[in-house]
Amino acid sequence: MGYVGNQSTNSYSSMVKQDLTGASGASVTLSHPVANANEVELYINNVRQEPTTSYTTNGTTLNFVGYTVAASDDIYVIFSGKALQTIVPPDGSVSTAKIADDAVTNAKINNSTIDLTSKVTGVLPVANGGTGVSSPILVYARKSNGNVSTASTIIWNTEMVDTAGAYNNTTGVFTCPKSGHYEVHWHYLHRFPGYLRTTLQKNGTYIWGSGQKSIIYNRNVDSTDESQVSGMAIVNCSVNDTLSIYFIGRSGTSDIYGEQNSHNGFLVKFLG
Repeated sequence: MGYVGNQSTNSYSSMVKQDLTGASGASVTLSHPVANANEVELYINNVRQEPTTSYTTNGTTLNFVGYTVAASDDIYVIFSGKALQTIVPPDGSVSTAKIADDAVTNAKINNSTIDLTSKVTGVLPVANGGTGVSSPILVYARKSNGNVSTASTIIWNTEMVDTAGAYNNTTGVFTCPKSGHYEVHWHYLHRFPGYLRTTLQKNGTYIWGSGQKSIIYNRNVDSTDESQVSGMAIVNCSVNDTLSIYFIGRSGTSDIYGEQNSHNGFLVKFLG
């Protein structure tokens, strides 16, 4: 069937209730006029009264038949003949099934494609599958001062990238802002003869346990040797877990040379 003028919009109905508790006497005043008693449902102390027998109406006046009410009575009416029409559905009335699968498209959440730009603003909270931060989690820091020759957390003092503000370049500790898997890389310049050992720590503990299996190991032989050493791991972390690179120890005069930006780095990437 065709329409003349604008097409009508689907509407939703909701019943109107008026609370009359506190009223007393043989009648009450309604907030809406009614044509007859059948258009309004009267409840006294949660007991429904019979129209025309227990009450009558005249415009906005509702009269009790053969009795009066006290201010302590719980009284309310529902205007069954007056349904409000609105094109806005009531809060909480739209279910997931009512939203078309292709209503939102393009963005990625948990490998599903949806378009957040048209339906959602801001950053998705962690509880809803988001990261809780407005950008990818990526940290890259370099060590540009001070050699390392004693057991300690290596402090990569120069931050190049820190999208989530999660790295502390004073302590050398990265604090995870989101639960999931993190890919960690570290590389440094090893100078002079002797062996040198480093490891990745999670919450101050070697992630692979104790012993040689937890160590990135390198050995120089010649007194002029300089070696580039690298380590890598993927770690499953919870929110507020910490990651850091720890210098376990050395032999001879070997150390991590701290004056080479291009040879010293700590990289953390969030994989999801």
